[in-house]
Amino acid sequence: MSGICEARTIIVTGAGAGLGREYARALVAEGANVVVNDIKPDAAQAVVDELGAQALANGDDITSMAGAKSIVDAAAAKFGSVDGVVNNAGIVRDRMFASLTEEDWDLVIKVHLKGHFCIASTLVQRWRDQMKATGQKADGRIVNTSSGAGLQGNIGQANYSAAKAGIASLTLVQAAELARYGVTANALAPAARTGMTEKVFADMMKAPEGGFDFFHPGNVAPLVVWLCSKQSAHVSGKVFEVAGGQISIADGWRTGTVCDNRARWQPAALGAAIDELIAKARPPQKVYGT
Repeated sequence: MSGICEARTIIVTGAGAGLGREYARALVAEGANVVVNDIKPDAAQAVVDELGAQALANGDDITSMAGAKSIVDAAAAKFGSVDGVVNNAGIVRDRMFASLTEEDWDLVIKVHLKGHFCIASTLVQRWRDQMKATGQKADGRIVNTSSGAGLQGNIGQANYSAAKAGIASLTLVQAAELARYGVTANALAPAARTGMTEKVFADMMKAPEGGFDFFHPGNVAPLVVWLCSKQSAHVSGKVFEVAGGQISIADGWRTGTVCDNRARWQPAALGAAIDELIAKARPPQKVYGT
């Protein structure tokens, strides 16, 4: 029996461990060819050694257009086509905002936000050119990785939260613009035990001695597989929160109650109006750590 991603080729970044490795495993199990991209080539190769001929190890840089092109070219050369990317790779440089350095900021934004841009841009240009040449839409998939920190903020992670919020907005724009080419874009905000979370949430996320392992990264993989499949062609522009066996779709920023003065406001009059708007508004979820 064939899987739901049979013969589709998917690039997974940061696939040498954690969530990315689980995604690669699950995609291959459902028939996909997978490019296992990781900054640590030995880790990528170890995953490929496990998965066999349906997988290709790659250590190119996701944060440059040249690196992204090398990844996409390698996928096409090995498997003949490229049908999607799971942008999973990331790092953290956690500090309180008052102590955050320029290097901490630039590196996190580069790996997360620019890394998401480079491969997606390279693939979209390829898919657009193919559609122009053949008249056929791509049926392509972009699966991005946001975070609860990006959706509501997290103390000590201003750089990471900003990058992940940017990725959520990027996903919305990609979905709106790329439908014409047959490309969907969705994002994940997963809660799982990985190299980035095990220190901060070690006690909360530790594996139980028995029963369902709620924070096992493999719990996120089925949704990734489905989003990469042809079955998900009607779903785009969504941010999915995933934890254990729980799946939800984040409800993003919306215009709230409007207070209309029907003329220019006087600064001194705004206090009462703002207090009224806050009183009527649905309270936002609290920033993590507060």
